[in-house]
Amino acid sequence: MSLLVILLAAPPRADALASADAPLAWLLSPDGLTLARQGSAAPALMPRADSVVLVLPAGAVAWHRPVAPKAPANRLRAALGGVLEEQLLTDDDETHLALAPRVTAGAPTWVAAMAKPWLAAQLAALAAAGLVVDRLVPALAPVLAGDGAAAEGDGTTPTTIAGTTPTGHFFTAPESTTPDALWLALADADSALCLPLAGALARTLQAGWSSRGARFTATPAAAAAAEAWLGAPVAVRSEAEQALAAVRSRWNLLQFDLTPQHRGSLALGKLGRQLLSPAWQPARLGLIALLGVQVLGFNVMAWQQDRALTDKRNTMDALLRSAHPQVRAVLDAPLQMQRETAALRVAAGVPGDEDFEPLLTATATAWPDGQPPATQLRFENGRLSLPAVGWVPPQVEQLRARLGATGWALDNAEGRLVIHRAAAAGAGNNAGNNTGNSAGNPNAGGPAGPRP
Repeated sequence: MSLLVILLAAPPRADALASADAPLAWLLSPDGLTLARQGSAAPALMPRADSVVLVLPAGAVAWHRPVAPKAPANRLRAALGGVLEEQLLTDDDETHLALAPRVTAGAPTWVAAMAKPWLAAQLAALAAAGLVVDRLVPALAPVLAGDGAAAEGDGTTPTTIAGTTPTGHFFTAPESTTPDALWLALADADSALCLPLAGALARTLQAGWSSRGARFTATPAAAAAAEAWLGAPVAVRSEAEQALAAVRSRWNLLQFDLTPQHRGSLALGKLGRQLLSPAWQPARLGLIALLGVQVLGFNVMAWQQDRALTDKRNTMDALLRSAHPQVRAVLDAPLQMQRETAALRVAAGVPGDEDFEPLLTATATAWPDGQPPATQLRFENGRLSLPAVGWVPPQVEQLRARLGATGWALDNAEGRLVIHRAAAAGAGNNAGNNTGNSAGNPNAGGPAGPRP
C-alpha cells in the first residue's frame, strides 16, 4: 500500500504570513519502509497514494506530562485543558492537544500541544487540494513504554529497549547551513526537546547526555557542523529516513475536534484500496473462484430440483390418464383426479366423506343423552347445521367431544350448531366435492333428527 508522507515546515512567526500554496517536502513510499520518490511541491501538485501521513516538525510541538484526568470521552478535552491551564503559553481555544497512545486514567501520560489555528489551516489547505490526512505524527516524541530508538541510520522499526538512552538528531534551519543555525532534536523516556545550539543551554546539557551514552544522528547538511560542535562523529541520517521512522511510531495527533469526521468512509476506502493491491491478488482470485463454484452449485441444485418436480408432475399426469382415459387435456392433475373420482362415486351411488349421509350418521352416533330429536336440519357444502335453541353448554360440549373423537368438528355460530369435517375447520370446503345436497336428499329440512 503506497504511502505519501508530507513534511510540514516550521510554523511562521506571529508577524509573518503563511501561504497555503507554499511548497512542502514530500516522500513517496511503497511500504512505509523504503523510499521510492521524494520532492517538494504545492499540495495540489503532490502525487497521490493510498494513505497520507503528515509529519510535524520537532519545533512545532510542546510536550507536557500531566496525570490523565478521569473524564468521559466527550469531556476529556475540556478536562485536559483544565489540567494544563497553568502550563500552556497560549489560550486554550488556540491550542490543540493530543494524548499519547494507550492512555490510562489517573496515570501520568504525555500530551502534545500545538498551535491550533496554524495546524487547522495546514489541514484545510491539504483537504482543498484533495489530500485527506489519515494520520498526524510528530517528528520528535518522547519514548513510550514498549518503544525504543532505532540504531543510527538503519531505517528499521525500533526495537524494544529500556528507553533511558537519549537519541538526538542534528539539523539546520532551511534558510542556512551555518553552525549558528544548527538545531538539535533530542528525546528519551523523560523528555522531548528541540533547541538551537547557538546558546549556552545545549552546552550545559551536553555533559548529562554524554554520561547517559546519548546516540546522535544528523542530516547530511548538518553532519560536519554537528561533529564540530559535539567533538565526536555522528551517523548521517537523511530527512526521509527520519520521517519514515516517525511514521512507524504509534502516535496520531488527529484527536478531539481535529479527528476526521468521515473516518468510517476513509477506513472503507483504505480497505478497498488494500484489497485491490497486488499483494491481495491471490485472495481476490480465490474469492472469485469460490463465488463461481457457489453460483455453479446453486444452478446445479436448481436444475436438479426442477427435474424432480417435472418427474413428479409427469407421474401424476400419467396416473390421471391411466385411471381416467376420457380426460384429454391435463391442466391440473390433482384437481382433475379429484373431480373425476367424485363423479364416478356419484354415479355409483356411494356417498362421500362430506355428503349428507355420513354427516347424519356421525351426528346420530354422537347425539347427547337426553336431547330430543333435532328438527329444521340444513345441509350445504359439506356442513350440517341445526338450531341451537334448547341446548345447554354441557350438552354442546358433550356433542363436540364425541364428534371430535371420530374426526368431526362442531361450531356454534349465529344460533346454529354446525357439524363438519375437522380437517376442513377454518377453510372453505370445495363445493365440487359435495355432490349430495338438500335437493337430492328427502331427509333435509324435515323432522329427521337423530334418535337417542
